[in-house]
Amino acid sequence: MLPRVTSPSIQERLIPDMTCFGCGPANERGLRIRSYPGDDGVTATFTPWPEHDNGLGYLNGGIISTLLDCHSAAAVLHEAEQRGLVTPGSALAYVTAGLDVRFLRPAPLAEPVSLVAVVTEASEAQMTVDVQLRWDGKPRATATALWKRWRPRS
Repeated sequence: MLPRVTSPSIQERLIPDMTCFGCGPANERGLRIRSYPGDDGVTATFTPWPEHDNGLGYLNGGIISTLLDCHSAAAVLHEAEQRGLVTPGSALAYVTAGLDVRFLRPAPLAEPVSLVAVVTEASEAQMTVDVQLRWDGKPRATATALWKRWRPRS
């Protein structure tokens, strides 16, 4: 199921001032992933740019990793909001502690890809997310992301 683009994304609602390259709505030169809650997890669609070429005409692995990381962040933000741990405009609540990426097949450079993320374990201290980049009905890359609660030290 494709995300509804008429409503604000998870990122636009919860972290509107974030400048992250992958998911920050406030980064005009970033990827600006827009993720939405869905029936089967958090979903997004992303259309690669010509600059994302891996040199062989496919989507670059570093961009794929960024998409998987930042889309998993949206799943974490959504879960944290459901648990009352974050509210719109609050400070960053979680940070990536690990990202285990598996590249399964080439991903296209000139067509939209879909992303789906599901939180598989969640507590106040950390969350684990399974995330996929899909195209043509097949996973092209998968990852397990570990997110830990962010507590800035003074």
